[in-house]
Amino acid sequence: MNRRERRAQKSKTDALDAAAQCEAGHRALQAGHTLEAQLCCQSLLAENPNHAPALHLMGLIAFTAGQYDHALEWIARAIAQAPRADYLASLGATLSRQGRPDEALKAFDKAVQLKPDDAALWKAMGDALLELRRYDHALLSFQHVLKLDASNQDAAYKSGVLLHDAARHEEALTCLNICDELLPNHAPTLQARARALLALRKFDAALSDNLRANTLAPNNPDTHNNIGACLQSLGKEEDALAWFDRALQRLPDSIEILNNKANILQQLQRFDEAFALYDEIRARRLNNATTDWNLSLLQMLLGDLEAGWSGREARWRIPDAAPYPQFSQPMWLGQQSVAGKTLLVHVDEGLGDTIQFVRYVPMLAARGARVILAIERPLVALLAGFPGVSQCVAFSDPLPAFDMHCPIGSLPLAFNTRLDNIPAEISYLPPPHPKRVQAWNARLASVPGPDDRVRVGLVWSGSRTHRNDHNRSMSLRMLSRILETDAVFVSLQKDVRENDRADLASSKVIDWTRELTDFADTAALVKCLDLVITVDTSVAHLAGALGCPTWILLPWTPDYRWLLHRDDSPWYPTARLFRQDETRDYAPVLDQVRIELLRFAAAR
Repeated sequence: MNRRERRAQKSKTDALDAAAQCEAGHRALQAGHTLEAQLCCQSLLAENPNHAPALHLMGLIAFTAGQYDHALEWIARAIAQAPRADYLASLGATLSRQGRPDEALKAFDKAVQLKPDDAALWKAMGDALLELRRYDHALLSFQHVLKLDASNQDAAYKSGVLLHDAARHEEALTCLNICDELLPNHAPTLQARARALLALRKFDAALSDNLRANTLAPNNPDTHNNIGACLQSLGKEEDALAWFDRALQRLPDSIEILNNKANILQQLQRFDEAFALYDEIRARRLNNATTDWNLSLLQMLLGDLEAGWSGREARWRIPDAAPYPQFSQPMWLGQQSVAGKTLLVHVDEGLGDTIQFVRYVPMLAARGARVILAIERPLVALLAGFPGVSQCVAFSDPLPAFDMHCPIGSLPLAFNTRLDNIPAEISYLPPPHPKRVQAWNARLASVPGPDDRVRVGLVWSGSRTHRNDHNRSMSLRMLSRILETDAVFVSLQKDVRENDRADLASSKVIDWTRELTDFADTAALVKCLDLVITVDTSVAHLAGALGCPTWILLPWTPDYRWLLHRDDSPWYPTARLFRQDETRDYAPVLDQVRIELLRFAAAR
């Protein structure tokens, strides 16, 4: 072996020795033997001050000791010698610990560029994005981690949480199911999956996961609160109240839990206790917009409309409230003159609310306003010719110029509405187009059977997303106890649920709802009917506003607009209210409806 070969062999041996020595230092650090690791580095750096692995290891030693400034110096020197992905990752971790998330993200981004197939680097970048609250990009990073490493439980968990927060609940559930398979009996996963299931209205499954989480971590007040929410959604208010109280034992100042308890007390019609709790919340200065909103609904339910309308304005301060655009023009709530002004009346809640409160538009026109009505597209054809409306547009379309605006749900406040001054004409909607009415009359006349039978429109369920839908809606099978009456029954139920489809197909109920393209079509059909029987949905408002005899089936604790302990409505003179009693069962209600329907048919 000549001199050159001996030199090359020695260099190779030295490199192997250095690598082995550096590896020994890493093992010592992992074992908690910091001094031994440091001695390994010092030996290496004595021979070669620019030995990048030793510089990096010194940075890791400083990082472990919480000496982040020193760690940055060592790691930066290592990167200067060799800009490796793992060095950049260590730099990012150190910057993150120093509270410098933007710089940390840049380090992780460079690391990923050098090693794009490394799941751990993508995971670190996702965590940095999460710290910066760049949730959409963090989600993309965690999802990429799962493509590279399907067994990364933390990425699956964080993806599930972020998807849930983005209201992508089905996707969240898929990720959290994976997470549960990877790490069974992980309480945070069960809690997160329960929240997704609750959002998907899968209440029994959500309750099961929450109870499992509570078994694993029995002192978690968030879990207690979530169990209460599930039980409330299942109509088990008394049980829910006990869980909210249990949560409050550990988090007595949680406004979320306090609001949940107050809401339950309202549902249970324990109104004095609800008011007392609201007073306590306010006295402790814990109230938020949701508190003020819920209190206003209780006030109106009990007939105090003046206090309630004012309190309802808190809805604009509730996160994720009904969307209402931000305008540069001022909001009008009744104080200023509108004479000679163009006023935009803009939808702010549901279809039924628009129908109910559009009655105020002629009063605006009487004050000299030019009214532009911006509403849901399915209502445009129905309300385009409404008295006092100068222009009717879909709220999603470009808006004409205007001077002031008013949410349609704030019009009762603007006009100082009380129970004794509600503008309640028997029929205030424009009459449907005669040709549409004639066409539906001809269809109904062709139905086999005697022509003198009473024609009854039916709606048995409302929107699944309504917070009280589990109480207000029913199945078609439940409604079937009135179908024995000799009448022509016509479905006005646009959204038929999966478990009702077979019953509808086999029933005597006529279903032409596929031909109802908008509310103008539905209004024309309603004008051909003798009676509409409906749960609390937009059709109840439509039929009432058309002056059609309308029987509304209400849960024990209804929406504020139906008040309590009365069978009529100050909003709709032709409406009749049928209420559940404290058993919260629709069966007795429908028995009464059946008797009254026989009387109604006999009196024709």
